[in-house]
Amino acid sequence: MRRSRVVIAVVAALAVFVGAGAWWLLRGESGPEGTAKSYLAAWERNDYAAMRELTADPPADFEKRFAQTRTDLGVVRQRYEVASAKKTGGDEGGGSYSATLTLSGDRAFSYVGMLPFVKRDGKWRVRWSPQVIHPSLNEGQRLTAARAWPTRAGITDAAGESLVGSPSGSVQQLTGPVSPATDELAKKLGAPYRKGDPAGADGLQRQYERRLAGTPAVAVQIVGAGGKPVKTLQRYGGKEGQALRTTIDSRTQKAAGEALGDVTKNASLVALRPSTGEILAVANKPGGYNRALLGRYPPGSTFKVVTAAALVAGGIDARSSVPCPATTTVGGRSFKNYKNEDFGTVSLRDAFAHSCNTTFARLATDKLGEKRLAQVAGQFGFNAPIVGGLPAARASFPDTKDDTAFASASFGQGEVLTSPLNMASVAAAAASGTWRTPRLVDAALAPQAVDAGGRKPEPPHALEPAVKQALHTLMPAVVSEGTAKDVAFPAGTAGKTGTAEFGSGDDPPTHAWFIGYRGDLAFAVVVEDGGTGAEAAAPIAASFLKAL
Repeated sequence: MRRSRVVIAVVAALAVFVGAGAWWLLRGESGPEGTAKSYLAAWERNDYAAMRELTADPPADFEKRFAQTRTDLGVVRQRYEVASAKKTGGDEGGGSYSATLTLSGDRAFSYVGMLPFVKRDGKWRVRWSPQVIHPSLNEGQRLTAARAWPTRAGITDAAGESLVGSPSGSVQQLTGPVSPATDELAKKLGAPYRKGDPAGADGLQRQYERRLAGTPAVAVQIVGAGGKPVKTLQRYGGKEGQALRTTIDSRTQKAAGEALGDVTKNASLVALRPSTGEILAVANKPGGYNRALLGRYPPGSTFKVVTAAALVAGGIDARSSVPCPATTTVGGRSFKNYKNEDFGTVSLRDAFAHSCNTTFARLATDKLGEKRLAQVAGQFGFNAPIVGGLPAARASFPDTKDDTAFASASFGQGEVLTSPLNMASVAAAAASGTWRTPRLVDAALAPQAVDAGGRKPEPPHALEPAVKQALHTLMPAVVSEGTAKDVAFPAGTAGKTGTAEFGSGDDPPTHAWFIGYRGDLAFAVVVEDGGTGAEAAAPIAASFLKAL
């Protein structure tokens, strides 16, 4: 008897708990309101299969209709709420819902929809009709958002002249093409983009797509067969794109392109303004790959600018006597100079001018050490991201396994890798006394192009005054009496040749380098598999400077 009283009490309490609108849970009957809530909750989470289960006489393409509506409208977020739901007599019912849709561009589209009900097999279902999706929709019609993109904003040089459509292949490579977006690109870009929309496929057009493209105007419409508009429900205005001004100087760019005109091997030339870090010219031959920004090469003896800076910071000056024998041994490996040249004991200035590998291998090992040279390399942008408006390769000065590997790295061999852009920034630092991350766009915009690790541009690195002074002695000597003395450079040119081995064998092929500066202009030239820097790269640099 006592147990029966407990059961009765529990049932009575549960009845009180569910009495306020939830008694249907015990009966297994939701009524029109319960069906409406379940139906709209499934719609909100795009669970079209669950919606079908709650629908009477759904069409074969039920799920497709709802999915296509969401896609065609460009819905970013959606909310559906029951407005009313009740029996109207017998097995019939009626109701409505409120829909609040957020379309691309944060545009709100709201309407009140219809929910007719019918009871089948003891359960309430939503009676199918196109008006369930929207009250103005008829069979054979669909709801969509027609979009009209504004005229795309331009990309200009530093003077405001358009770069889009430039006859220069190198400039076209920088700006990049605009083409119909693939499905993959549209998904990557996100709303409001759809497959087929005009979008930047590469270069600055891709990097600054949203800035340049603006926001399309939108008209929410009901369309019939063939996409012909039947009724416009709501219009939203678009937003014009913003032009992108680059740092490219057209005169400098033209000179860079012409300097590579007769080159038959892959080559690049980059020019910077040392006082600001602005990229003035980027030229590649042939096109197809932007090796000026993305190529990674051993820098060869152009890296001696960095090693010399470390030596000077450590107390050696341009006049200090240093040995330059034909060969020297470090860690059991013999290092030699070009053509086994032996200059005996000379000043650091002369060792630099004649590009003595033995001098730098020996001094780096004995006077610097890997930690110190890596630290100074960092002051010239090595191991730091280049965040200047377009993706660019990072110059790397990695840890070395032993003294032999370190000696090789000290004159730009081993695993040291860099790009023409990186080395132009090294020459720019030598010219101005401050390393600045090179940039192709306004400094306020450059942080948009963070590197893959999310890092922003490095702040400027000021070199020690003594380092700047020494480099202004060492680099002019290369042109006046060193490895580049036979090249007809304009007066005031300073630089450094580089002949960088790659591959293997007793006599491996070499990339040809020349980096330098003249006034407030710094540059780097590389010729792949070009031989020596003095023979292949330096004449290109001279031709470039003469054209300015």
